[in-house]
Amino acid sequence: MKKLLIIGYVWPEPNSSAAGSRMLQLIQFFQQQGYQVTLASPAQRTEHMADLTQLNVSCVDIKLNCASFDDYVQELQPDIVMFDRFMMEEQFGWRVSEHCPNALRILDSEDLFCLRHARHDAHKKNVAVSNADLLNSALAKREVAAIFRCDITLMISPVEVDLLIDLFKVDKGLLHYLPFVFSQHQLAQINPNFEQRHGFISIGNFRHPPNWDSVLWLKQQIWPLIRKQLPHAQIAIYGAYPPPKATDLHDEKSGFLVKGWVDNAISAMQLARVCIAPLRFGAGIKGKLAEAMLCSTPSVTTDIGIEGMQTQLPWAGEVANDAQSIADAAVKLYQELATWQSSSDLGKQNAQQLFQQDKHYLALEHRLKALLAGLAQHRQHNFIGSMLNHHHHKSTKYMSQWIAAKNKT
Repeated sequence: MKKLLIIGYVWPEPNSSAAGSRMLQLIQFFQQQGYQVTLASPAQRTEHMADLTQLNVSCVDIKLNCASFDDYVQELQPDIVMFDRFMMEEQFGWRVSEHCPNALRILDSEDLFCLRHARHDAHKKNVAVSNADLLNSALAKREVAAIFRCDITLMISPVEVDLLIDLFKVDKGLLHYLPFVFSQHQLAQINPNFEQRHGFISIGNFRHPPNWDSVLWLKQQIWPLIRKQLPHAQIAIYGAYPPPKATDLHDEKSGFLVKGWVDNAISAMQLARVCIAPLRFGAGIKGKLAEAMLCSTPSVTTDIGIEGMQTQLPWAGEVANDAQSIADAAVKLYQELATWQSSSDLGKQNAQQLFQQDKHYLALEHRLKALLAGLAQHRQHNFIGSMLNHHHHKSTKYMSQWIAAKNKT
């Protein structure tokens, strides 16, 4: 049987983050292709992680800077190794190349880490991100180097594909667009109508800085403007790992209800009339907004929120970038049936265009088959990657061996 080894930055938590859900989608894809899947991670296991053994996925704990991984991967001899975020490629890429040189190396980026951090820094300074900011970023140099070193990188946003090609001069042959996906059954689900829904919703992992910033902005500036127009309105704030500073925002009197963890995000989204996602920085595409489309729930978000999720159709809701405009758009969608219904219908139409599982799985299947059949030739066309592998692996190898020796003493 063909073997896939996933080296995870964390153990996937599908109820905590879109990244966790995406990892399960990737596992499902490879199992459909007949792969025996192993997920190995140096991270601590958590009570919220998916039950991977129930999904027939082998789970292995590995250590950073430890030769035990060399013995393990040499014995496993996977056909494909997938690194979950570039940090895992930095740590384990040289070991995989040394002991499994013929394994196809995939990087799953989740989002472009350097772009998210550059936007966060720019937001704190109240300035726009420039190309120079990205080109001079140490994070960008690390992340893009990892992309060059791998055979293919799975990119969740077409905007980030274009950025890598245009700004960082990454060959498009090293990139593959793969957004979130939904099955046809999910895309065809029947959702509650306008009258059956009540309240607003905002959702997102509290450990993710863009989400925390959006909740704070919502609480301090946007929600009071909504309550002026809708005095009895309520909003449910859902998200994994709510810290005390988040739960302290809970206020029954103003209708700002911090709910924290949610067992079924789809059900919660289906019951809300409007989703509000006032994101001021970030990268990738937004799982909460993809789920809003799936649930026919109109959303109010920003230019950052819609990035990478646009079609030739209008957005399934409203796009605004200041507190008053966001509040006005949210109230309009909440009150006006015709406006709500039009946006609700657009959600399903956009989701069909963007997230069809069968279409994206088939494209990935063809891409991987072609790569596996011509891997040597593919690597010959990637001299920059070969050069970076040579130098990075030498330096990382000796640094890792030094740390391992230091740990022994």
